[in-house]
Amino acid sequence: MVDPTTTVVWDRALLDYDMGDHPLNPVRVELTMALARELGVLDRPGVHMITPEPAGEVDLTRVHRADYLDAVRHAPLDPFFRGWGLNTDDNPVFDGMHEASARICGASIAAAEAVWHGTTKRAVNVAGGLHHALSARAAGFCVYNDPAVAIARLLDQGAQRVAYVDVDVHHGDGVQAAFYNDPRVLTVSLHESPLTLFPGTGFAEETGGPGAEGMAVNIPLPPGTGDAAWLRAFHAIVPSVLRAFSPEIIFSQCGADAHRLDPLADLRLSVDGQRAAYLAMRDLADELCDGRWVAMGGGGYALVEVVPRAWTHLLAVATGEPIEPATAVPAPWRKLAAERCPRAVVPETMTDGTEPPIERWQPGTTPDAVDRAILATRMAVFPLHGLDPHDPRD
Repeated sequence: MVDPTTTVVWDRALLDYDMGDHPLNPVRVELTMALARELGVLDRPGVHMITPEPAGEVDLTRVHRADYLDAVRHAPLDPFFRGWGLNTDDNPVFDGMHEASARICGASIAAAEAVWHGTTKRAVNVAGGLHHALSARAAGFCVYNDPAVAIARLLDQGAQRVAYVDVDVHHGDGVQAAFYNDPRVLTVSLHESPLTLFPGTGFAEETGGPGAEGMAVNIPLPPGTGDAAWLRAFHAIVPSVLRAFSPEIIFSQCGADAHRLDPLADLRLSVDGQRAAYLAMRDLADELCDGRWVAMGGGGYALVEVVPRAWTHLLAVATGEPIEPATAVPAPWRKLAAERCPRAVVPETMTDGTEPPIERWQPGTTPDAVDRAILATRMAVFPLHGLDPHDPRD
């Protein structure tokens, strides 16, 4: 019997994943946790806070090569270090890089194991979601791939059907690569088209390797896609493939960079649309796997305007009642945010003032670029799961 609590994994040491003057600023995580506390989310009955330990060599080498770990340890000691994707503009080295990266992996492992072993129903690690790191290469601001490391840990403990749903604006390429040939892991990613955005992967035709056909599901969306169309794409594909797969546990990477204010991408979601996505993923976990849901953060570069509100909504959805969109942002948090990021526009409420409509996909009725993307993914993947790509009931 799963205890009806939610585990939140947190330690200020998770903020040590700090690349300096860089878009991936840990202030976004600090401000998220501060806002969640101000709104009482972390003090709800049943919320269990745990402090993670860094992942060890055995856990990290399930995904990453040992010589790459050695390179990560060595790179901060050599100002002229090159290779392995390190010491670049995207992935600058920093003191304690291995330890900080391993701690984030340890936090996602702790979240995953709390759910898998039945000590909690859901778990959240907002500092996690570093989904671009590859087996032997840093990429896209990510040194170690904590979602892949946590999933690999559960596979080692006997998991047979793990679903990973990635709603970051960028394709979840590192997680897909880690499990592309593994029929035990279904990876689903909604992202801006690889024709217009890093990492240049995530086409609908990427559907899984030999023996794992259909286990990679990619929904590339055109620049400018907003709430209604994004949610239409989500509901046209994600519930169907998850139901066909019948997961034992669902992981979600909840990057907030699909928001219209994000400076690094071109989708047009609102905080309200992101909140709707979190609710949908929680409902699918409740329907399909007795609520077993592990949620992580990810990208997000509107450090004050977007990320803290989006991930506070995520924490609220995971811990119980969603926060009403019209809720005022507490004055103490607004003061803290202004101090931390003086040039930012500090939001006053938990909403962007939108109410995302519910649109059901119907083939041929919305002949726009998003509808074409939906159909391309359904054509590529649905038959591999025994589903009819043209039947909106599937």
